[in-house]
Formats: sequence, C-alpha cells, structure tokens
Amino acid sequence: MVLLSKSSGEIKIKHLIKRARPFSEPFRITKGKSFRLKDIDPGDTLHLQSEDKPRAKEVLAMGVQLLAELQEMLYAQDRWSVLIVLQAMDAAGKDSTIKHIMSGVNPQGCQVHSFKAPSEEELDHDYLWRSMRALPTRGNMGIFNRSYYEETLVVRVHQEFLAKQKLPQRLITKNIWKERFEDIRNFESYLTRNGIVVRKFFLHVSKEEQERRFIERIENPEKNWKFSASDIKERAYWDDYMKAYEDMIRNTATKEAPWYVVPADNKWFTRLVVAAAIIDALDSLGLHYPIVGKQKLEELEEARKTLLTEKENGKKSKNKT
Repeated sequence: MVLLSKSSGEIKIKHLIKRARPFSEPFRITKGKSFRLKDIDPGDTLHLQSEDKPRAKEVLAMGVQLLAELQEMLYAQDRWSVLIVLQAMDAAGKDSTIKHIMSGVNPQGCQVHSFKAPSEEELDHDYLWRSMRALPTRGNMGIFNRSYYEETLVVRVHQEFLAKQKLPQRLITKNIWKERFEDIRNFESYLTRNGIVVRKFFLHVSKEEQERRFIERIENPEKNWKFSASDIKERAYWDDYMKAYEDMIRNTATKEAPWYVVPADNKWFTRLVVAAAIIDALDSLGLHYPIVGKQKLEELEEARKTLLTEKENGKKSKNKT
C-alpha cells in the first residue's frame, strides 16, 4: 500500500483505493485463453444505474485527485514508470478518457503519444521502434493513444499495409500474427523487468453506440471536426476488427501486463473503470516520498535558519525606514 505518515490523509487514501478497486477488477483479463469478447457487455455499468451518474462523477473527481497524489510520489521516488495503452474503435472515447482522468496530473510527469500511420522513417525500422522511443522515463507516466497493437489490428484487417513494411517476403507467413503476439509478450515482459508497469485498456463500444456518436458528430457543428469519412469506411470492417481484438487480447493478456476490457457505451462509467485500474496499478508499487537522511535534514535546518534570519533582518530594516 501507499507509504505515508499515519494520518487522516493516509486513511483517506487507503479508503479511496479500497473503494476504487471493485470498479476495475471485473474487467481485468490476465489469462487470455478463456477470454471471449461477447462476454463483455459494452453497456455494462455493474450495479450503477443512470440515477447514480452524479455520484459516480463525484467518485471520479476524488479518483482524479488521488491519481494526482500518487503520480507526484511516482515522480518524486524516480524508480518506476507506468505505461498506459489505450486501444479502441473510433468514437469509443479514448481522447475524452485521457482528458478527464489526467486532468489533475502534473504535465511534467505525464506524456501522451498518439500513433498515426507510420512515416517513411518509421517504416524503415521494426514496428516496435517508434514505440520504444516514446517509452516513459523513470518517475513518469506515458499514455499511448493507440500503440504497437495496431500491428495486430489495422494491419491485420488491411493486409495491404503489411506489404508497405518492407519485410523480406519469406518472413511473411501464416504464422506472422502468432509471431507478433509472441514478440509483444516478450517486449512487455522486458519492460516489466525494467520497472515499466504496463496496463492496457480496450474501450469496448457497441456498434450501435458508435453509430449514435458518429451522427452526433455530423449533426453538431462544434463536433464536425471530429468526423472523418474514413470512419465510415472502417466501420464496414467491424466484424473483422472484433475478431482481431479478441485474438489480440487472448494472446497478449498476462498477469504482468493485463488487459482491461472496459464497457464504453457510457463514458462516465468508462472513465471510472480506467481511473480505478490506474490507481490500483500505482498503489501496487509501494510508492512513497524519498526518505530524507540526517545530513539532508541538517542542511534543511540550516537553510531554515538562514531564511528566518533574512526575514527578521528585513523586518528591522523596514522599521528603521
């Protein structure tokens, strides 16, 4: 648990963490072989009803504050780092989830990377290269808005993209997706062994809810900029994407780098689940502020005395004038 002085603040933090965990735990996948996407209802809100939405928002606000406190300790301790991977179909709410959950986090300790179609330079490297360059440094949180998992999703659904990756032809076999899953598992194991905690989220929106959000983007002038004609083209491959997502989770969900398959038809609930999972991950690290040694304490005391002397001298000088 989080190490703080025995105070009401510590008790409050522990209480909030205990309250948060049940929201994320039902959607945590660590053993992929038995996973089936159809078992997760995109509209699920656990026991919460629409009338609970205001209260859920209050809980999220407390979670955002708690997340900020934990992230500050992560930054100060400078030992661990956290990688958050977000994957989803269009309009599932990735951007708004990042915006709301990270609203209280110090930007100095958190970076967001959005991975688009690879550039010519990136295509001249292996597919993990650009992700490795963006990994969070110690004490920091990194968010991948889409990630290296696109190599097992959009590249699998649109295999013409695979042809652009300049791979030797003899390496493109029927086993390529199995091999990529193996590569990714090994990569995430390597990250974990080097102090980078990996948590992955698939925001699972229904086809019907995506349609509603697309129509809203088209009809609302303030949201027109969010819509792209390519969104409709990709929607035509919905079943292919669902199969690819299921296979991806089945083959890459591990205890050390679990997937959270988060119901995404209700954004307020999606944010609650993601925040709870990140809080749980940070809590597992035993975070605390660096312990100050005797020599440092003596330096602090000396500095305090110097400042108090300056303050006193300033008062005397002011009184003379």
